[in-house]
Amino acid sequence: MDVLKILDSFETVSIGKLSLATLLSSVLVFLVCLIAIKIISRVASKLLERSKMENGLKSFIRSALKIGLWALAVIIVADSLGISTASLVALLSVAGLALSLALQDIMSNLFSGVTVLASKPFVSGNFVELDGLTGTVHDVGLLYTKIITLDNKMVFIPNKDVVAAKILNYSSQPERRVDISVKTSYDSSAQEVKEALLEAASRHPNVLHEPAPQVYLVSFGEGYLEFSLRAWVKNPDYWEVFCALNEDIRGIFEERGIKMSYNNMNVRIINNDQGIKHDLQN
Repeated sequence: MDVLKILDSFETVSIGKLSLATLLSSVLVFLVCLIAIKIISRVASKLLERSKMENGLKSFIRSALKIGLWALAVIIVADSLGISTASLVALLSVAGLALSLALQDIMSNLFSGVTVLASKPFVSGNFVELDGLTGTVHDVGLLYTKIITLDNKMVFIPNKDVVAAKILNYSSQPERRVDISVKTSYDSSAQEVKEALLEAASRHPNVLHEPAPQVYLVSFGEGYLEFSLRAWVKNPDYWEVFCALNEDIRGIFEERGIKMSYNNMNVRIINNDQGIKHDLQN
């Protein structure tokens, strides 16, 4: 009975237009919301830690979840105080729209960053060609993607440009093909050239046996025959094998007497009864 009397007395005590009982119930609702936010945030963090998402995307999800939970808590507490939630929701919507218009470029980069992190056209450490640049991906952030170029420069590319660009990822596959084009003179035997190129490939331990290296005669040029050596390697070995094969091919050609073609001009001077005649040949 005494408890009922105390509760009835809370109804009679008021602060402005709010009764003490309403304020206490609102405080209780706020505490419940606070506990719920902490529990949900903790559970979400554990789930995100177990996932294979990029760290930037995990951070964005955590922040977005907290903002959403706090916005919901404000609406619930306002409703317990008797404040019209419809007007509050409308006010928050207008404020959000105004903020998004003011930060249009930032929001565009933000959502583009989420798209990149979710779709994963590349990850940190990949060697890519992106927006006209070639380099290694250092970090994928929510606003910018950082690329380290071959000459060790850090380039920050806005994520909206990343989403719109054509992306060439050299590191996505475990194996990569080395293509080397060689031009020889027409005096060279096609069979000897093929054997020499295959020998160069067989000398390097990092050239894969399966798929086996192949050599093709790809074109007849003006003064040269063009051959293509195609050899498969593990992705990390690409540049080492590419440079080593070029050196080995030069050495093997010299050993076998195979002449490589290059742009040149031959001048022949003919001395006859009619005088000196110049004959120019490319």
